[in-house]
Amino acid sequence: MLIKSIHRSLDDLISLLGQLSDQDYAKPCDALSGSTIGEHTRHILEMFQCLEKSYDSAILNYDNRERNNRIQTETHYAKQCIFEIKEDLKSENKIMYLEQFIDGLTMRIQTNYYRELLYNLEHCIHHQALIKVAVLQYGNVLLHENFGIARSTIEYRKQCAQ
Repeated sequence: MLIKSIHRSLDDLISLLGQLSDQDYAKPCDALSGSTIGEHTRHILEMFQCLEKSYDSAILNYDNRERNNRIQTETHYAKQCIFEIKEDLKSENKIMYLEQFIDGLTMRIQTNYYRELLYNLEHCIHHQALIKVAVLQYGNVLLHENFGIARSTIEYRKQCAQ
């Protein structure tokens, strides 16, 4: 179910990218302090890529992302990266260690692959909500009704509607 939800969120992102020119994708948005849809997309994708690249070693450090400029400037390349992420998602859970440098010290805490997939899904949705703000400047872009909305909010709204 988790991987299916990730696929759904990433498919929504593919749909959006298919509607944007590279120019619009890389255009700064005043409402987002000058950041771009492409920058937010790159951030989402590189977090997933970092997790997948760390699967075998089981040592995960999100600060060691690639920060590939092509992802944030070329919609076609970003879509290609999404397809690769979807194909590479592992189905088997395993213990991993999350490493992060904080206040001059490197911390390492135990986590697991599914926990990090869930984190990446929630992180993706959070950034999709920001992307939605940037998309408002383009009147011809259609987004899925739940684009950028947390799964818990979707479920809550369903309960309220009954």
